[in-house]
Amino acid sequence: MDRVQQQRFEFKYIIPEDRALAIRDFVSAYLELDEFGRRFESLSYPVHSLYLDSEMLDLYMHTINGDKNRHKLRIRYYEQEGTTPLFFEIKRRQDNVISKVRCKVKRESLHRLLWGDDPDFDDLVSPSDEELEKLRFFCRLRRSIDATPRSQVSYLREAWLPEEENHLRITFDRDVRTGPDREAAMSTETDHLAQVFGDRVVLELKFTNRFPDWVRELVRVFNLIQTSAAKYVDGVVVLGESRLTERMLDEIASGDGYSMRERRHASFARRLQAV
Repeated sequence: MDRVQQQRFEFKYIIPEDRALAIRDFVSAYLELDEFGRRFESLSYPVHSLYLDSEMLDLYMHTINGDKNRHKLRIRYYEQEGTTPLFFEIKRRQDNVISKVRCKVKRESLHRLLWGDDPDFDDLVSPSDEELEKLRFFCRLRRSIDATPRSQVSYLREAWLPEEENHLRITFDRDVRTGPDREAAMSTETDHLAQVFGDRVVLELKFTNRFPDWVRELVRVFNLIQTSAAKYVDGVVVLGESRLTERMLDEIASGDGYSMRERRHASFARRLQAV
């Protein structure tokens, strides 16, 4: 069963491990560990995402600039190979409301869709008009800024939620790591990746309507201070923007097959990076 919250509010906190363990004990009195976490002794399962962005990192800049209405494009995966599906996701923020659009896509369709082919029913794990429209929406947004693969973001997620309903989800994300991925390698290897938040834990409170009273008490008891923790964006800061753009800028500025406007744009972007 897909228990993703399609629209929600999100509060984020960056906390030390000892506080995360104490909060886990508090939360376990109200929520249950999700089905994926139960499979692991650590209670956490690995999550990997390929983030897409334009050559000028427009989606990253929308967050840096604090734009109230913005979105991210990512492809979530849980295994490096095999036949497990890929999840094409659009995560949108409109003021304080977070919404997510996602669909399951066959692995063999990945590169064809990333490099511009039109989606069709054969690309979908569970073909339907609704799923196809979601994939078309993703592809339209990708094309609108010519977004291509930029980085891998990986972490270990521990998730708690109500037994039956889906109005609340509390997650602990540990060992958040990132590195460039310009070729859509979709790797699950993480040892070579840079840590984004060190040994700290990203706690996220996600709810669809009213903030539950016991969660309000949790925030008070543990003196939680809300902060920004955008994994892709903070990862770009850790890596440096040039790690995700410089090579392509060099190719455009000097290579054949690009318009004069594109070459001037690339040369200007490189000068900005040097300032």
